[in-house]
Amino acid sequence: MTLSAPAERRARDDIVRVMRRVWERGLLAAGDGNASVRLGPRRIAITPSGVLKAQLQPEQIVTIDERGRLLEGKVQPTSEIAMHLAVYRVRPDVQAVLHAHPPTAIALSLAGISLAQCILPEVVVALGAIPTATYATPGTLDVPASIEELIRGHNAVLLERHGTLTCGDDLEQAYGRLEVVEHTARITHLARQLGPIAPLTPDEVQRVQRAAESAGLIRAPADCSKCGVCRR
Repeated sequence: MTLSAPAERRARDDIVRVMRRVWERGLLAAGDGNASVRLGPRRIAITPSGVLKAQLQPEQIVTIDERGRLLEGKVQPTSEIAMHLAVYRVRPDVQAVLHAHPPTAIALSLAGISLAQCILPEVVVALGAIPTATYATPGTLDVPASIEELIRGHNAVLLERHGTLTCGDDLEQAYGRLEVVEHTARITHLARQLGPIAPLTPDEVQRVQRAAESAGLIRAPADCSKCGVCRR
């Protein structure tokens, strides 16, 4: 489905509004971060390179095709364009992608602390495990290579030393998932200062997931491959 002209304008407005909110919440600084929205089978609206997110305007959003070629716009798209294209390529269900630099989540990745454990029941429902992609030089093709397999089964990925990648049906959902990642990171950081953290047991994870399904909530993919609890 290809969006109409008014819908495309709304998509540009959504990118500006969400990126400004991410900046206001301290989840990125200056020109960091990027976002995109799928406009149709071969058209994607995406943030430009080198623009302060607090000052981003709808007319600065550029349009590219599925190979990253510029279709509309006066400036170059974000240098992380390949990461966005990789998500859309392997996840046809995804309509929006958001990359940010949440401080606590990045700090945990620097310390080698994983979020890929089922610790909080709400996060089990919303995201499941949050895996960490191996470090890759920002702006290179190593980044999409590092996230491609992980993003197939997850809606939120932590990029080692780099930030987060979240996706969804729209940018609001992708932003909400970013908030969940950073909130989980903050709780994990605080809890580790008080003592060891005990993940939920496999039986409790299944109970939480069944309860979520009974309540009509969307259950996150069950991928416990990064957590050793279920293999004990």
